[in-house]
Amino acid sequence: MSVPRYWRERVTKYRLIGAQCTNCGKSFYPPRKVCPYCGSRDLKEVALPRKGKVISFTVIRVPPAGFELYSPYLIAIVELENGTRVLAQLTDVDLSEVKVGMPVEATFRKYLEHGPSGIIEYGIKFRPVIKGEDK
Repeated sequence: MSVPRYWRERVTKYRLIGAQCTNCGKSFYPPRKVCPYCGSRDLKEVALPRKGKVISFTVIRVPPAGFELYSPYLIAIVELENGTRVLAQLTDVDLSEVKVGMPVEATFRKYLEHGPSGIIEYGIKFRPVIKGEDK
């Protein structure tokens, strides 16, 4: 990925911005130039709901290079309230507590640190909905 493209796409990672097809009405994340459902190029940028539920998950115990310090960690497919599905890391939850159907919400967290004095990358992860705040 080129450096300019990387910085342009940071907004979608920080704010959970997806795309919606004006032809078929479906939304998706991450945004693309072509609708994966109908092939239309007539798309608009949309803010996606920040709450959803876990529909599938896995525990990464043998991570790719650069992520060894973070294992084990959880990756899930989260279905947002509008039906959009997002692949994301789960945070603030014990591995044994994760269940299919568990309500989750988007939160801003650290993704990666490039060495002790390097760049720290942040983005959206999902955590269990905090009791009393799920209204």
